[in-house]
Amino acid sequence: MEYRRLGKSGLQVSALSFGSWVSFSKQINDKTAEELMSIAYDHGVNFFDNAEIYALGESEKMMGRVLRKKKWDRSSFIVSSKAFWGWRGKDNKPNQTGCNRKHLIEACNEALIRLQVDYLDLYFCHRPDKNTPIEETVWAMNHLIQQGKILYWGTSEWSGVEIMEAHRVAEKYKLIGPTMEQPQYNMFERNKMDKEYLDIFRTVGMGTTIWSPLASGLLSGKYNDGIPKKSRFALQGFDWLKDRWMLEDNIKKAKKLSDLANKLNITTAAMSIAWCIKNPNVSTAILGATKKQQLLENLKSLEALPLLNDEVMDKIEGIIKTKPTLPDF
Repeated sequence: MEYRRLGKSGLQVSALSFGSWVSFSKQINDKTAEELMSIAYDHGVNFFDNAEIYALGESEKMMGRVLRKKKWDRSSFIVSSKAFWGWRGKDNKPNQTGCNRKHLIEACNEALIRLQVDYLDLYFCHRPDKNTPIEETVWAMNHLIQQGKILYWGTSEWSGVEIMEAHRVAEKYKLIGPTMEQPQYNMFERNKMDKEYLDIFRTVGMGTTIWSPLASGLLSGKYNDGIPKKSRFALQGFDWLKDRWMLEDNIKKAKKLSDLANKLNITTAAMSIAWCIKNPNVSTAILGATKKQQLLENLKSLEALPLLNDEVMDKIEGIIKTKPTLPDF
């Protein structure tokens, strides 16, 4: 396994990590979760991603049960949570959502209980909160670090302006600013990573824990001929994902990418994930899987990485045609 520094921090994170969104407590049970987390850990994965909203807290509980059973050395793995939406769904009341001080601190305490750990390595503001001053959020995160409940804090799907404002506040008050961002990044979704965040990488520095490197499975090739039963796009409540990705043009491109991957003798998924982690600004790409073979195949993306030379990258670019246009200055 390859390991990378998380931005300008000293923390080392595996280039491939394992996440629980959609799958934990929705598609898989404890036995499968343990099997998949064990495979990931045994292959060098040291980062396990979670969030309060995943399966309304049940995902964190499931991961916590696995971590307790496995009894891995706590210093050998990184675990995260994210707060914003709350875990009560429609029953959320005021202050049970958002990035205000009250919710961030209480959500952290609840995540520690569900995950059965004493501290979170990474803690994310799952979305920007337009109703809370960024100053309040930075103070709350700094407080949690001082308490030893979290080690690093970051953002998810924040704009470049919002991230830099958090750094400005942190510098002004001598607080600890955000270390990482969790954006969506794949061949079809590139604007933040390949354009908006470039100055942040160059100046203050920022680690990235990428979600959906396979565009919710579209870039694995499994939807080339329709939607398989029990797949993510077939799940109740995930029509918005299907509508987002199952576009005729996207499917045509996915089929061409599969043809290229076949010529390289690798899977479409391995090529797509390798394309993602080839970006030097990517700290880790979060894998999601429901089956042992699926995870093992995706872990092979590290073996596929050396095959993505300049010629292959140009061929990929010629298929997807999604590279953002950068300003001339």
